[in-house]
Amino acid sequence: MELSAPLTVNWTLSYACNFSCRHCYSRGTRRRELPLGDVLRIVDELARCRVAFVSFGGGEPLLYPHLSEVARRAAGRGLRVSMNTNGWLVDAAAAGDLRAAGFASVGVSLDGATPQVHDRFRDRPGSFGRALEALEHLRRAGLETTVSTVIHRHNAGQYRQIVELAAARGAGTVYLHNYKCSGRGMENRDELDLSPGEWRAFYEDALAFRDRAPARLAFDDPILALLGAAEPGAVRGSTCGKLSLHLEPDGEVTPCGFIPVSAGNILEQGLDRIWAESPVLRRMREKRPEGKCRSCGVYGDCLGGCTARAFAVSGSFNAPDPHCWAGDGDASR
Repeated sequence: MELSAPLTVNWTLSYACNFSCRHCYSRGTRRRELPLGDVLRIVDELARCRVAFVSFGGGEPLLYPHLSEVARRAAGRGLRVSMNTNGWLVDAAAAGDLRAAGFASVGVSLDGATPQVHDRFRDRPGSFGRALEALEHLRRAGLETTVSTVIHRHNAGQYRQIVELAAARGAGTVYLHNYKCSGRGMENRDELDLSPGEWRAFYEDALAFRDRAPARLAFDDPILALLGAAEPGAVRGSTCGKLSLHLEPDGEVTPCGFIPVSAGNILEQGLDRIWAESPVLRRMREKRPEGKCRSCGVYGDCLGGCTARAFAVSGSFNAPDPHCWAGDGDASR
């Protein structure tokens, strides 16, 4: 299934950030930021192409000075607007401003069930408490909230407690994100990433917990197909370049934030032309199995797993996902 436009655009308005997280793909990235007029032109282009959702990331979105104005324009043009924040800057006033700007939901990152784990991973003392307070402020402001958790070696055994903390503060969904291997995530991979066998054990446990969890659990990992548990959707494998795109602060389009390969510039070429004609996106949609994927019986369902991880480790869109345990038993990477 090939859509006429992405359903979702994940948009980095700025890479400015007040944290230095140990897994961050973008820490140290510098991109020219567009004038506000051009940013609003992009909003209109997304609406013209009938994009349904826009989600602001970064960087820390709340450090971008025109966030409310851009969100208000997007919501006014019919897009469902969301964002993800580290929570540090979310007080009662900020939460109220986000609701007034038209945000439909706000996600808060929570990467541990204790201050020791979360604060170390986020490299910011006090960030655990501020994240929990942010969820409370957002709930009181009447905003729908979610929690994003990057699974890593130090929190994989406490993810259930993270889900319970999130649900107790009103988060309806907890996204259990697979660990990416980009930027600082690659630098700290040996310490923080799980082995393929450990990923299998984590997913088996999380899937068993899903039906009785106090909040909805969402996964974004195509290798769940190995367990017969790939989440149903319009496409198989990675959704990047098929259902979603990433926008850089300067208007460059990439398949996702973890794949720094430009498919074109939205202001120069237009979204519809990039979506239909980009050779980069075509490669994402027409992957060919390499290595052990050639003989794998579930390749048609997972299409090699997470393309961003494969690309970060091998430089190839088609390489097997390094988290994949098929044919490896419980062997470490």
